[in-house]
Amino acid sequence: MQNIINGIRRYYPVSDASLALLFSKMKKAELPKKHLLIRGGVIDRHVYFIEKGFARSYCLLDGKELTIWFSREGDITFTMKDLYHNEPGYEYVELLEDSTLYAISIEELNQLYETNIEIANWGRVIHQECLLYMDQHHISRLFLPAKERYLQLVRELPDIIQRAKLIYIASYLGITPQHLSRLRAEKLFF
Repeated sequence: MQNIINGIRRYYPVSDASLALLFSKMKKAELPKKHLLIRGGVIDRHVYFIEKGFARSYCLLDGKELTIWFSREGDITFTMKDLYHNEPGYEYVELLEDSTLYAISIEELNQLYETNIEIANWGRVIHQECLLYMDQHHISRLFLPAKERYLQLVRELPDIIQRAKLIYIASYLGITPQHLSRLRAEKLFF
């Protein structure tokens, strides 16, 4: 579970004892590439920790998939409405690689938030950092040219080019796959 430990401690210095408590509540799942981990409109009362693998979160708009997030080793994935409001979420989460995940029920995670200050602080910090990232991503989609958005994504997730399909990356950036192909052809890497 080293990737998960590193992912948690990237946000907050959770002790070994608190991690052991968190891990004691988790269930391991090994799932294949293309597995739909979470379905929009269906309640899924779990938070998934990714030890190995890569996933994308997306929404459907008029039957079209719009990628809203990528998750990889050390990250967590879930639906926001499930986590925050106990309602079916609108997100779908698809595994893009064979994956090893650890799931914890939202109820058990909330109990840990109430009884363990380190887990509670980690939860607070990871959610505020993700909110800030989402805000910056939204602003960049509104104001930055496509080339700058692409370069920013490659800096933040350098392995994304090998791990995600072009169509998913283009959707995430808010551009067409053809435009992304042209950008990639410019050999923008340093």
